[in-house]
Amino acid sequence: MYPFNYHRPTSVRQASALLGKSEDARLLAGGHSLLPMMKQRLAQPSDLIDLGLVEGLRGIELKGRTLQIGAMMTHAEVAASDVVREAIPALAELVASIGDPHVRHRGTIGGSVANNDPNADYPAACLALEATIVTNRRRIDADEFFVDMFETALEPGEIITKIQFPVPRRAGYAKFRNPASRYPLVGVFLAKRGGTVRAAVTGAATCVFRCKEVEDALNARFAPKSLDGVTVPTDGLNSDMHAGADYRAHLIVVMAKRAASAA
Repeated sequence: MYPFNYHRPTSVRQASALLGKSEDARLLAGGHSLLPMMKQRLAQPSDLIDLGLVEGLRGIELKGRTLQIGAMMTHAEVAASDVVREAIPALAELVASIGDPHVRHRGTIGGSVANNDPNADYPAACLALEATIVTNRRRIDADEFFVDMFETALEPGEIITKIQFPVPRRAGYAKFRNPASRYPLVGVFLAKRGGTVRAAVTGAATCVFRCKEVEDALNARFAPKSLDGVTVPTDGLNSDMHAGADYRAHLIVVMAKRAASAA
């Protein structure tokens, strides 16, 4: 590690002010992405702003047909929440599958969404469920939030405070895990609201995306059988030591079938 200034504000306003004082300041939520990057010198912030004591960033509640989760809620807390399990069971199951117990008890929903790792689970849920990312300045639709690999619509000084998920009629998630990291090689989250199905894919490309081929098939009839014969183009899909683009395209359909069965 190397020298840096450590701050522990107690309000979002204080945290935002500290963030704006230095171009190299970084927010610290659970630290499971940032701290390893610092150890490898991939990130060298001048200031670390710990959000652990900031008021107003925690809590889980159901308001009408909208599930609201505070940005500093850990994965373990979200997975164990009766409110989440009753409102959107697929979301609770997704969170319970993240990493291992160490990761789930330290990592936070806000940190994961803000980091936008191309292999993270939460972005798929946000995109499929048409979530709204609420910050200290504005509300951002999930369709506009996830821009590219590790890139989001967040502006300098902007801090995620909560995420709001509309409760769907049906939802399901399935992923093919990397056995070491437990990140999805491909993960597919399906959500049906009204008569419309949204299918979000993570792990297969540089950023979470919606899959039109899967959506078209399931909008005709929401059933695993509807995906028989569906093919997904390989354009833009990752090809690396873990899996080629062809295999990932195949997995998208397989995981979509499993998600539809679970919904």
